[in-house]
Amino acid sequence: MTPDRSLLWALSAVCLVALLAAFYPALQILWQVLFWMLLGVALLDALLALKEPPVTLSRSLRRAIPVGVWSKVALRLENSGPQPLRLWLHDHYPADFDSEAMPYRLEVPAGGFSQVTYRVRPRRRGDAKFAGCDLVGISPLGLWRRRHFYPLAEPVQVFPDFQEIGRYALLATDHRLSQMGVRRRQRRGQGNDFHQLRAYQAGDALRQIDWKASSRYRKLISREYQDERDQQVLFLLDCGRRMRHEESGRVHLDQALNALLLLAHVAAQQGDAVGLLTFGGVDRWLPPRKGDGVVRELLARTYDVSAGAGAADFLLAAKQLMALQQRRALVIVMTNTRDEDHADLAAAIQLLKRRHLVVVANLRESILDEVLERPVTDLDGALEFHAVNEYLESRRKSLERLRHQGVLMLDLQAPQLPVALVNGYLMIKAAGSL
Repeated sequence: MTPDRSLLWALSAVCLVALLAAFYPALQILWQVLFWMLLGVALLDALLALKEPPVTLSRSLRRAIPVGVWSKVALRLENSGPQPLRLWLHDHYPADFDSEAMPYRLEVPAGGFSQVTYRVRPRRRGDAKFAGCDLVGISPLGLWRRRHFYPLAEPVQVFPDFQEIGRYALLATDHRLSQMGVRRRQRRGQGNDFHQLRAYQAGDALRQIDWKASSRYRKLISREYQDERDQQVLFLLDCGRRMRHEESGRVHLDQALNALLLLAHVAAQQGDAVGLLTFGGVDRWLPPRKGDGVVRELLARTYDVSAGAGAADFLLAAKQLMALQQRRALVIVMTNTRDEDHADLAAAIQLLKRRHLVVVANLRESILDEVLERPVTDLDGALEFHAVNEYLESRRKSLERLRHQGVLMLDLQAPQLPVALVNGYLMIKAAGSL
């Protein structure tokens, strides 16, 4: 229990009167009377404040919240006592969360309740915990404050920003992929798997005509095919130190996860199985699975994956994948490399290509492109422009050598990744390359 500001002001006033009494003896009795009155009132108020407040406290929040997004937390306080209570409330949200409206001052009516709502914003994915709540009660006469701790420990899981993923997924579900930049290639009747019979249309190839059906219906009937289904898509996700690079408050690993989950949704809608192998930090393996639940399972298995401090070993990851995945699959390597990584990456690709079709999505820091677009006005700017241009040219040559191995290389900034991945996947499906 600690004195309130009002008690300190009252005590200061008594001390001032006592100081004046040293010069004006007539005030001796006055300051003594004031002192004993204040002491008596303060002791009485302290005894009243020692009683436990008749408050029931509960918290309401979602157990899974997205990273980087404001989420609401509600606290309900019920007062079963006959007197209204004046309180300060502070909820112990996780240390790496941003918050608004904490601490909060409120009054709970006698026999009633009050509800406090505030917002939190997680800065990183993973497991977090709300430790409890502090209630600081103000004594009936307002002279003391007493702290009461309510151990409302509640765990919470911080997932990738599934609102952004859901927006992309909704467009994909509604066949409106073009609204996010995805190019759907219409190839009427030219897939690999038989889909249906339909009436002949101008432009259909002769090999599409089903002569038996045409004879039966006495009109030309064409076979229509669709892209091959029941294929397998495997993500090889780099969780090494390169993926810790942060832009606009978001690390590359988080942005890669968003793109991964979007493509997983699109692939599942296409009837393909989706799997995952992480490397370079936390090693996790999810065998390829089909169905709408695969995205939820990927979320559950990756929400707490973080980029480690060590370097990623591409060749070791490729060996692990070759041992785990026997069936041919589309392997998508999601990483952020430098020139010194390309020899290891090339060896890993050479190994994976023996059985799988490989796509490499290589993230590039946006600051590099910004330097090239920035006007050069002095010597330092010219030197910076030359250094970045030389680095990007060396990077381009290294990636070009990887393309010559028959790999689809995507060299792009992190915000471009979701659409580019879906476009690459649909292009491969349309070409029947897998």
